[in-house]
Amino acid sequence: MNDRQYDPYAGSDPYAGEYAGEYTADQYQVVGYDEYGQPVYQLVQQQQPAQPQVPQQYQGYGYDPYAGGQQQGYGAQGYEAQGYDAQGAAATSYDTAWVPQQQQPQPEQRPRPRVAEPVPGPRAPEPEPGTPQPEYKTEQFSFIEEPDEDSEDVIDWLKFTESRTERREEAKRRGRSRVVALVVALALVIAGGVGYLWYADMLPGRSGGEDGAAAAAGPQKRDVIVLHLHNTKSKNTSTALLVNNTTTKQGATVLLPNSLAVTDDNGTATTLGKSVDDDGSTGTRESIDTVLGTEVEGTWRLDTPYLENLVELVGNIDIDTDTDVPDPEAKKGEAPLVKKGEQQTLSGPMAVAYATYRASGETETDQLNRFGAVMQGILRKLSSDPQAATTTVQSLAQILDPSLEDKDLGAFLAKLADRAKGGDYKTSLLPVRADGTLSEQAGDTVVKDVLGGAVRSPEKGAAVRVGVQNASGKKAAGQDARVSLVNGGYTFIDGGTGAAARPTSQVTYADAGKKAQATEVAKTLGLPASAVRKGKTASNADVSVVLGQDYRTG
Repeated sequence: MNDRQYDPYAGSDPYAGEYAGEYTADQYQVVGYDEYGQPVYQLVQQQQPAQPQVPQQYQGYGYDPYAGGQQQGYGAQGYEAQGYDAQGAAATSYDTAWVPQQQQPQPEQRPRPRVAEPVPGPRAPEPEPGTPQPEYKTEQFSFIEEPDEDSEDVIDWLKFTESRTERREEAKRRGRSRVVALVVALALVIAGGVGYLWYADMLPGRSGGEDGAAAAAGPQKRDVIVLHLHNTKSKNTSTALLVNNTTTKQGATVLLPNSLAVTDDNGTATTLGKSVDDDGSTGTRESIDTVLGTEVEGTWRLDTPYLENLVELVGNIDIDTDTDVPDPEAKKGEAPLVKKGEQQTLSGPMAVAYATYRASGETETDQLNRFGAVMQGILRKLSSDPQAATTTVQSLAQILDPSLEDKDLGAFLAKLADRAKGGDYKTSLLPVRADGTLSEQAGDTVVKDVLGGAVRSPEKGAAVRVGVQNASGKKAAGQDARVSLVNGGYTFIDGGTGAAARPTSQVTYADAGKKAQATEVAKTLGLPASAVRKGKTASNADVSVVLGQDYRTG
């Protein structure tokens, strides 16, 4: 065996002979080894033909850098071309005879080594043989990175994760948007519900509470209609005012005695009962407005058969009854039609019998109170919905007064029904004297507080209302004053007869703006200007007059 060094990578050098014809073998030299132990070659650039320097590791082995047409190798052919035989002995001649080559072991496949490429620059002269090798710095080389087979996969994965993250963020944004939209919608629903409850006066603590008391101190708005109950059998009439105070949120029924003194279209004194029969609905409304200082908006005539049907439509009523009411068609000794007691259930016929019943020896006031109890019981059972209440009114199939349409009556009754169910409803009787005139109690309570007669001011151009009380001791004085005032364009309000005669007459006004009117009233009645003074007046009159003994008739 020869003493030449054996190269295990001979014949397997990935770069040996790779650039044959373009680059020769002496153009590469080993400059180091990589992390796998493989040599790293450097391309040697030649400027002129010269005797190349034989690397130290190859000296003594017949290295011929100018072996033309032969690829550098370390096999048997390589030795043959350099003057050695196949056994490694020196040959005396260039023998090109075939020499069997020995089987070389295949080296382990390793990753392809990186080749350092020189940095472009001026070419250095070829070093002389035997001179030390120059040292090369790292910055003189640039390394070629081989493409990573997984780079495309990594890019695809990054794109996938990025798009997936974006989708998650978008889903979160949409979720937050939905939550915000839901919260806003819920807030709007709550606000709308509270607004509706406020508009409908259904908020706790608002009905008849402190707000109503505070509102009562200022001007108030009232909706008023007059109700006439006609008994088709006895031909008697009962009258009541239905009042809805939209300011204080209160409802009321004001019962008016038929003996109430009013004036007809001609200014002649009459009673409410006669006015209903003689003057009709329009004349009666105007007479009531004149006496009470109200503004009645419409008339509802309810005959007893329609009252019976109304009670049946609302499903009977439950009220407290103050007496037994016999059945007019029953024989003597039979059980009464309506029994006295609390929360008695009345059907249509029973309600009619109780509302119109007046026992022997009773006053009209007793019968009116029963009529008021029946009406309040109906309102408690009537629907508070305007449309449903209108349907009930239409189901009666009665012909209404032209001043009041069925939808207006239905909406009005629905409001009163709401008041009655909430406990904000009361029934009052208008107190009058024996002669039908209003008492001071009526002026201070019912007229002022319930009807608001003292609050209402006459419209511009309307006749001045003059209340006259006769305290002269002469019966004809009252009638004489009536004629004088009516002829003078004033509205006469009968104040009745004084408890005692007074020596002098007096004309009173409450508002300073009414002083001129009071002065004119005094002239019309033939009274001196000294009789005019500021003071308390009747609640239903603009100017009050008390006729004394100094008043001269005719």
